[in-house]
Amino acid sequence: MNKDLFGIALLDYHNGKYTEDIITWTSISDEDILPLPYLFRDFNEMPKLEQEALKLASGKILDVGCGSGSHSLWLQQKGLNVKGIDISEGAVEVAINRGVKNVELKSLLKESETFDTILLLMNGTGIFKELSQVFNHLNHLKSLLNTGGKILVDSSDISYMYLDDNGGKWIELNKNYYGELDYFIRYKDEEELPMKWLYLDYDTLNNASNMVGLKCTKIMDGDHFDYLAQLEL
Repeated sequence: MNKDLFGIALLDYHNGKYTEDIITWTSISDEDILPLPYLFRDFNEMPKLEQEALKLASGKILDVGCGSGSHSLWLQQKGLNVKGIDISEGAVEVAINRGVKNVELKSLLKESETFDTILLLMNGTGIFKELSQVFNHLNHLKSLLNTGGKILVDSSDISYMYLDDNGGKWIELNKNYYGELDYFIRYKDEEELPMKWLYLDYDTLNNASNMVGLKCTKIMDGDHFDYLAQLEL
């Protein structure tokens, strides 16, 4: 059963009980620190990709995987109508306590309202989990778009993580898509059950989008093999 360690960590930070950070690792990478203050960052501390996505957001907005509500709060302050959703109870509680007006404990596939802008940020393709689920998620996202609406999503091409010392790639061709990872979290000596997480390179996202009838445009590249894309009808 999911322990919601992510939500517990957010609650600790929000309630002044910050003593340590989240530790993450994946099936192909070593442990890394995810600083809790970063999850409460303001606009000026966000990567350029996120800043650009927020500036492009308009109309009625859905913030998918809203976390502590940092993106939603900035949009609210700009006078925009935004709804946040997250599958973490702790995250939803924190987002509400921080002042996000419209937040629901809900997965993307359970959402049924329609929107002018849908945001999937902080490697938004991660929630697709596996390459085999991309079409299902893109079709659902398409069904949530109002006429003239757009989806803004960021992700990374992690093929660089498979380079050897000579610059060659050691991706095993008989394995699943190289962007499919198992993602692990530890917080205060507790470990979460591993979850599937998908990093999707731009060409694969573009091809999948076209196949479900969405036009995909790369808005910009980030600083480290990441990118922001816009999908529209």
